[in-house]
Amino acid sequence: MPFIVLKLLFVPLISVFIIVSSVYLDYQSSIPMMLLLATLLYLSVVFDRKYEWLRNVQFLFLGAFHYVSQLNWCILLYYIFIINLIHKKENFRDSMSLCFLMILQYSVIRLTYLPLTKYHILVSVFDTLASFVIVISFHFVNFLDSEKKKLYKQNDYLTYHDPLTGLLNYDGYLHKVQHLIKLNKPFQLVLLDINNFKSLNAKDISTANEILISFSRALRKLFLNDMLAASRYAGDRFAILLPEHVNIESSMFNFEHIGVQVTYSITCYPHEALTYQEMLSTAEDRIFQMRRNSWMRSQEEILRTEKMKMVGELAAGMAHEIRNPLTSIKGFIQLSKNQSYNIQPWYEVIMGEITRVGELTAEFLHFSKPHASNMKVESLTDCMTRVYSLCESEAASHGHLFTLDLSDDPIHIVMDRDKIIQVLINLIRNSFQAMEHTGTVRISLEAVEALAVVRVEDTGKGIADENLAKIFDPFYTTKEEGTGLGLSLCQKIVEDHGGRITVQSELGKGTTFTLRIPLA
Repeated sequence: MPFIVLKLLFVPLISVFIIVSSVYLDYQSSIPMMLLLATLLYLSVVFDRKYEWLRNVQFLFLGAFHYVSQLNWCILLYYIFIINLIHKKENFRDSMSLCFLMILQYSVIRLTYLPLTKYHILVSVFDTLASFVIVISFHFVNFLDSEKKKLYKQNDYLTYHDPLTGLLNYDGYLHKVQHLIKLNKPFQLVLLDINNFKSLNAKDISTANEILISFSRALRKLFLNDMLAASRYAGDRFAILLPEHVNIESSMFNFEHIGVQVTYSITCYPHEALTYQEMLSTAEDRIFQMRRNSWMRSQEEILRTEKMKMVGELAAGMAHEIRNPLTSIKGFIQLSKNQSYNIQPWYEVIMGEITRVGELTAEFLHFSKPHASNMKVESLTDCMTRVYSLCESEAASHGHLFTLDLSDDPIHIVMDRDKIIQVLINLIRNSFQAMEHTGTVRISLEAVEALAVVRVEDTGKGIADENLAKIFDPFYTTKEEGTGLGLSLCQKIVEDHGGRITVQSELGKGTTFTLRIPLA
């Protein structure tokens, strides 16, 4: 029970008991005066919270009541008012000085209606000492209770607040939402997610913490006068509770000055959700969709950037490859013009360079075509058989052993037949060229789960590990007359068919190209 209730209950009861006892013992000098002083004393107790100046005169009313009643039992009222002083004042010195004055007042008034004998004087001294012991003991208990309250307050703060930013944590956020819904008070729940926080956290934890602190300060400043509550939860997630009337615009959430971008969602209670669970579910679903859309936009931007980078690399490589033969042709023409030189002996060389430019341009045009166009379900088994018949004579002319290994069951895929034949012939001819001496080239086809798996294996010289990562790059080649677009074109065609191409190689033992394309 609060002390104020005890005070309001016991002061009138003790006062009435003292008045009745004083009348019964015939100690009173004036009954109306006792009633008046008791009333004033009680009124000062009732209104001292509203009018603080009454606390400074309460001891006067008490002293007058004590003097008129002439009963030592008034010490109970003194104790109540002393406890009230200690309860109101946390400073020990301030409370002890006032308590001393009240005890002194009690002892002086007591001696006014008792004879000044040694016994009464010693009793007054004892009462004073006892009062001091009681006051000090109660002050100590009050101090322990105050420290206990501080610990509870600190524990409550740690339970519901984030120690880094000082905002509410997830439990505090849930508690606040539940409280507002319980009050049926309309509000807006704004969820914010820092888009690039993971990359910032990976760079430097201290930097990421500073950003979280700066971000929380920015939120406080942004909604200084309107914010019902703010929370940080799940690392980079923030929640803000705002009154219904606050107008929110996207321009408000510009935090470029602290180096972050945010995705946010807004959910209104009770217009969009009626219960606590529905409110949280709707808000989380919306922020998830916003994050997903933001991620897709960023991925599209990254893809667009990579495409532009690839176009630049292709253009640079194309320019380099064409410039070399054109430089040779230009040199012959300038030599013929300036010195009337007959270039007929170099006619074949010039025509070869022109042919090389034409072939390079043709391959580049094939490479730049967006997708395979003539797509339909066809038998990859028949396609492999066709490729084998086209390359069999070439293998025999070089003395290579060329084998075909097919699955017993026919395998069908959605494909542009001519494009797939182009890929396989290109890989097989690369295998022939990779073998300086007679060797073996094996092509195989099998179905593995939902994929058609084609392998082109040779026993050639192999590819060094440092070159394996480059072989699909446009214009990369180790051949003197190669354009460097063959394998890049193969990779593009396979990817247009929804598949992928990989390579494994070991120097001196051979190379295996593997194509994996979804079955029809």
